Amino acid sequence: MYSFLQRLGRSLMLPVAVLPAAALLLGIGYWIDPDKWGANNQLAAFLIKSGGAILDNLAILFAIGVALGMSKSRDGAVALAAVVGFLVVKTVLDPLSVSNILHVSVKEVPPGFDKINNVFVGILIGLISAWTFNKFHKTELPAAFAFFSGRRLVPILVSIFAMLLSIVLLFVWPTLFGLLLGFGKWMTSLGAVGAGLYGFFNRILIPTGLHHALNLVFWTDVAGINDIPKFKSQEAVKGVTGMYQAGFFPVMMFGIPGAALAMYHSAKTERRKAVSGIFLAGAVAAFLTGVTEPVEFVFMFIAPALFVVHAILTGLSMFIAASMHWTAGFGFSAGFIDYFLSLRNPNANQPYMLLVLGVIYFILYYVIFRAVIKWMDIKTPGRESEEEIARMAAEQNRNDLIENNETEVVTQTRPGKYDQLAQSVIAGVGGKENIETVTNCATRLRFELKSNAVVDEAMIKRAGAAGVMKVGRKNAQVIIGTHVQQVADVVDEYLK
Repeated sequence: MYSFLQRLGRSLMLPVAVLPAAALLLGIGYWIDPDKWGANNQLAAFLIKSGGAILDNLAILFAIGVALGMSKSRDGAVALAAVVGFLVVKTVLDPLSVSNILHVSVKEVPPGFDKINNVFVGILIGLISAWTFNKFHKTELPAAFAFFSGRRLVPILVSIFAMLLSIVLLFVWPTLFGLLLGFGKWMTSLGAVGAGLYGFFNRILIPTGLHHALNLVFWTDVAGINDIPKFKSQEAVKGVTGMYQAGFFPVMMFGIPGAALAMYHSAKTERRKAVSGIFLAGAVAAFLTGVTEPVEFVFMFIAPALFVVHAILTGLSMFIAASMHWTAGFGFSAGFIDYFLSLRNPNANQPYMLLVLGVIYFILYYVIFRAVIKWMDIKTPGRESEEEIARMAAEQNRNDLIENNETEVVTQTRPGKYDQLAQSVIAGVGGKENIETVTNCATRLRFELKSNAVVDEAMIKRAGAAGVMKVGRKNAQVIIGTHVQQVADVVDEYLK
């Protein structure tokens, strides 16, 4: 079950990755015409409608993303099947269609069917499509039907399964929609407290990767909250919509860089130059893009107490921003790029106060991290003992010799910026023969292995990875950073 949730969380990142495109289009549109939503400017209207097209179709994007992420192969057939399945369910359960099927007037159709174009339904279709592909993409039919064998069979079967799902949802969806909507209303009724709790659990779940699933509840229409799309629409309530986003800006733009600076200053003087790159790159990534994992994984496992403090401070930031009705929004994460684009959004409310809170958070993170590191003598990078440094250097020399011998021929024929890192990661997880599958999310390579007992964390970290995490007995995650896609592409090439 845990492995399934891991893969689902990973799969959700594919559709989430298109949100920055929507944020960019909408953000520029708002800058051109912040008051009339494009009514005063044709270019602004064009951009706002273009960005809205992405947000209005998140359900089908999630169907495709989950289908691709959960399937054994990133094959176009499973994406086509997801589109077919989603269109079947969406059309069959349209209020007019339901009215005809149930022989009732449109006014008598349960209101949940007005919201059947829902991310939750998209995820269901994606899971069905992936299961169908994994089960039947190699099926051979009798000679008379051979043309429809294999991958061509998958969309056909999914259309049938989608009809069966439609029958089930015809009776179940009103109740299920009511439960989801009830949960969403309960969370929003908690106001700032709910935002704070969400912020806390969002960080606590980072090590597992399951925070992506939690985000769906608050950022999309799964439970009717839909905070990201609503913030970019005229449905927003100014000062309220965006409260599940705003509090992240002080943490990601200021708090994480403050923690990075604290760990840098806590390093031994003679070791600071060696570790400066780790902290500088992580701090810049957090500030500009809101990607915090390269810094978080530095202290996540060696100092769990610090990570709990980090989660509490995140929840507190979310609570403060929501209580004061300071709002700003993002399309991907709470970095400066998204913050800047949201400034002219008509729904942004006192967004500059988030910068004030951010400065306070920079100081707070810096002071707390320095104090706790010193008090608990936490061995963050640069604080290792002389014996540990000597051992690391000896291992580095030994592994360099091994890697040079193993990869000399390959690197001569395929030089590239990420080749050495990719080869080290493959070797570090036990080699090609130990790898079942590999995918990536926003910052991590996610491996399904025959066994993770042979994973060499030290080798992978020395190659440039920010961290390594083992999950169960057959899963491992390698924290790369914002350039993970480029590394994943090279890893895929070598595994072929």
